[in-house]
Amino acid sequence: MLRTLIVAALVCSTCAFYMPGVTPRTFGKGDQVKIRVNRLTSSKTLLPFDYYELPFPRPHKGVIEQPENLGEYLTGVKIENSGYHVYFQDNKDCQYLARSEYTKEEIRKFQDYVVMDYHVHWIVDNLPSAAAIDDYDAKTQTVVYDLGFPVGKRHMGDIWLYNHAKMTILYHSPKDLKGNSDPSKGRIVGFLVEPLSIDHKYTGTWDESKGSDQLTTCRRGSSQPSMDSSRAPMIITDDDREVIWTYDVDWKSSKIVWASRWDTYLSMGGRYDDEVHWFSICSALMIVFLLGGIVGLILVRAIRRDIAHYNRIMTEEEREEAREESGWKLVHGDVFRPPATYPGFFCVLNGSGVQLFFMSGVVILLSAIGFISPSRRGSVVTWFLLTFVGSGMSAGYTSARLNKYFKGADWTTPVKLTAFFVPGVFFGLSFILNLIVWAEGSVRAIPFGSMVVVACLWFLVSVPLVFAGARAGYVSAVPEPPVRVAKTARPIPEQDIYWSTPVAIIIGGMLPFGAVFVELFFIFSSIWLDQYYYVFGFLLLTWVIMLATCAEVSIVFCYFQLCNEDYHWWWRSFITGGSVAAYVFMYSVFFFFKQMDTIFLTTTVLYFTYSAIIAGALFLICGTVGFHVCLWFISKIYTFVKVD
Repeated sequence: MLRTLIVAALVCSTCAFYMPGVTPRTFGKGDQVKIRVNRLTSSKTLLPFDYYELPFPRPHKGVIEQPENLGEYLTGVKIENSGYHVYFQDNKDCQYLARSEYTKEEIRKFQDYVVMDYHVHWIVDNLPSAAAIDDYDAKTQTVVYDLGFPVGKRHMGDIWLYNHAKMTILYHSPKDLKGNSDPSKGRIVGFLVEPLSIDHKYTGTWDESKGSDQLTTCRRGSSQPSMDSSRAPMIITDDDREVIWTYDVDWKSSKIVWASRWDTYLSMGGRYDDEVHWFSICSALMIVFLLGGIVGLILVRAIRRDIAHYNRIMTEEEREEAREESGWKLVHGDVFRPPATYPGFFCVLNGSGVQLFFMSGVVILLSAIGFISPSRRGSVVTWFLLTFVGSGMSAGYTSARLNKYFKGADWTTPVKLTAFFVPGVFFGLSFILNLIVWAEGSVRAIPFGSMVVVACLWFLVSVPLVFAGARAGYVSAVPEPPVRVAKTARPIPEQDIYWSTPVAIIIGGMLPFGAVFVELFFIFSSIWLDQYYYVFGFLLLTWVIMLATCAEVSIVFCYFQLCNEDYHWWWRSFITGGSVAAYVFMYSVFFFFKQMDTIFLTTTVLYFTYSAIIAGALFLICGTVGFHVCLWFISKIYTFVKVD
């Protein structure tokens, strides 16, 4: 029965549902449907730009920016209106948008953005556009669901500009309480854009009032295929060029209900195959069970035997014989001695690690249960920021209690460093990167007002919470060590090389990384290749498995370290638990050269700096977990032995 419940819980946790995020809007026939533009993105540069950074046709009434939340500002999401006129269930064929005459500089800008593989992002009813990409070489159409659609494409040395958009909008007519539906009303459940390059032709002098009626490349009222060999592509050269922008609108009824309209986008054309994730989870669980068996068979049995043997010995001769068999009891007078190097800084890192632990755990859990939805753009970043700020009390509490456990004389310095050191490093690096992005003119640059808001949250909310938690930590009583600390430190015998810190880092990080490396590909693809990631159920399981593996590895290495009579376990346990971060950073290097297609120095700096920030946060989280489980483990084993 228990096994069935566990299996059911695992299955349910991976099937994380989501909340659509907005109130469904039902459109009636002829109602205006606003086409909003978002931004231009490229995985080659990692620098998003405003949609109107390129000289696309602007709306006649001017560009109006839609209000955004803090997370959207921090991630460079900028939503604006467009000049496209779309009405519910009103099909349009080769509708004229604008005629633009571009200079050489503007044409060259289009060429540069095509070469850098920039994609255009549109939004309809809070639903992002997916792309249907045509295979011109094979003369076939291959529908590939992707975020946005490219500005153009390179074809046999030429650069084609996509100046025609074929929009296919899916709608579903909801049923009332009696089970009836009105076909003239519906909710938008899909938005597909097929970009085409058409060198539009017309006779005589262009008349703006006639629009597309004078285009010879448009056969209005006929069912044209998407691929038409009679229409030449819009090839842009270094010369001045006239470009005519057009679009089609095709409304189609769909059986997809409004609550499931994100399924296609979240699956990303089958990129997130559940079998791959289940394989990753199963292999990770095997590692956890293997390590658990090692802990159970080697440590538990050995410790029970040692404890029974120690407590049974009565004569000095038998005690000396026991000391030769095992050495972890010999260091009972030094095992709880505070770290010899930087004990205050050790408290700071653990406090920040606990803060990051709560931040990541809360956000992953809320995402897994569906509270955080992709329809709320910027919501993940907003929740990361708010939970980090709100977890300041846990950081101060942990740092203060640990410093009190070490009987530290100065309690103000660790608390101040807890409040300012790690957040200051993250904020400082982000500020420097923001200056670089701002110099490039990217919308990823955080506005000054948003930086002020983040700074206010830090100084006015997080810092007071850290000090409040520190006060609570110092006031509360800390448990006394199960054994007394000797007045003089015991000399540590010479250690074998295979129990050194570098070996602990190599082996200790390898096993947790082996449990998560499959999922890392999808996470990095989501972060750097502008793809949706929404298998948060698998992410939650992976996160738990990684922490469990780090805990087990830390306990194993800590036990054998004590058996070798080396009682400097504080920093070793923290570094062993956090060593998985080194493998994650090395994987980011591999991912950069394997998946990223960029030659820009700015992109390289952004990628590796952000990867270092992610690896640093992971180091603090896993290191804190490794230390705390080792502290619990050591306290337990020394509780059961009798010490003279």
